[in-house]
Amino acid sequence: MTKYNKIVLASLVLALATSGLAQEAGAAANDDVYRGLRAVGAGLALGLGAVGTGIAQARIGSSLVGAVAEDPSKAGSLLLYFLIPETLVIFGFLALFILN
Repeated sequence: MTKYNKIVLASLVLALATSGLAQEAGAAANDDVYRGLRAVGAGLALGLGAVGTGIAQARIGSSLVGAVAEDPSKAGSLLLYFLIPETLVIFGFLALFILN
């Protein structure tokens, strides 16, 4: 797929999405809109936290395996560094409950 095709496809998707979101002025109550935005925010908080954790743990895990291969006695202390990024998912999960 060429760069031009990607630009045309993205423009078409955005044009259809904006026309699909167009509504009458009084069609949706404000509470429904805010509830939907809170749900999107909660999903982003958990999803982006999980993606960030996955990226961090992939890099830390490969370094951890190399370090443990050189000196197996450090495995316990290095495992702590592998678990630290997991707090991102915990904070995202907490934000999910706060927003809902």
